[in-house]
Amino acid sequence: MTAAPRHVSNPPNPWLSGHVEWLEAPPPVALQVYEEDARSILAENESPDVPFRWSLNPYRGCQHACAYCYARPYHQYLGFGAGTDFDARIVVKRNAAERLAATFAQRAWRRESIAFSGATDCYQPLEASYGLTRACLEVCARASNPLAIVTKSALVRRDVDVLGALARRGLAKVFVSIPFANPEHARALEPFAPEPKKRFETLRVLSEAGVPTGVSISPLVPGLNDADIPTILERARAAGASAAFMLLLRLPNEVREVFVERLRSALPLRAERVLAAWEELRNTGGNFGERMRGKGARWETIRNLYAVTARKLGYEAIGDECRPESPIAPLEMPERGPRQGDLFR
Repeated sequence: MTAAPRHVSNPPNPWLSGHVEWLEAPPPVALQVYEEDARSILAENESPDVPFRWSLNPYRGCQHACAYCYARPYHQYLGFGAGTDFDARIVVKRNAAERLAATFAQRAWRRESIAFSGATDCYQPLEASYGLTRACLEVCARASNPLAIVTKSALVRRDVDVLGALARRGLAKVFVSIPFANPEHARALEPFAPEPKKRFETLRVLSEAGVPTGVSISPLVPGLNDADIPTILERARAAGASAAFMLLLRLPNEVREVFVERLRSALPLRAERVLAAWEELRNTGGNFGERMRGKGARWETIRNLYAVTARKLGYEAIGDECRPESPIAPLEMPERGPRQGDLFR
């Protein structure tokens, strides 16, 4: 358990920070920030739907305000709402780096891979002010611990120095999430995330710095971005991405209400067609290991388009669902022997 987050009366303004060049105009909803001292920073995953055991999230809630974000219901555990509260009431785990270092100091820790942003984007705008993700990367660098990052944000470029150093030791890779090639569709469903062209440029910057990169076409929203697949894969490959994966839209519980409302408001002429296509593709079984994959002939057509295009472009690793064999899985390190200090503990 963690003590209740404390509201910050005057939180740092990321739009006035030294990294303002990576950020866009602030959202119209007033930002409320809450700080907490977490007892632990790593979340352990037991679901076969995702290909990693450990994830790290320095923030709860996300200013990118993506209508489809599956993490929205978790905000209700804090007494907040899954709608605009998720976008504007952000909890900051201010001791994230200290907790991570404490975990690495435990004798039981064996340098297992860590996925940054298992729930919310670790490079959302507040990171420009708090720097928690960078501090955690530096902890990983000191401990030689492998990691993988998934982000929509161009702010990851700020940390190209530490990511490059990690990558040269085979310890880091970064996936940039680019579900839409059409900037209007991206703005409709990801209103405060960087536009697609900035994300492709981010791939280029990281790749040129020697960081292994990949592209995530997630979520796949049938009837809206399935036609974007070849364009996204081509532009990402030209920017240096060598891996890719794709996940079907999943709308659990309250997320569906937020998504449908946003879709009908922002894209009224396409909304009903998109919803009908999603109903056609979605796997209603909901069993572990099946929640990220679709069903039927239309889904197989989409999968084939993705796979054929990725192979033609020379992607080294591709995955069309979030499974253990997917390229999203963090790097694995061989188990090390005891350190000299361990002999005296």
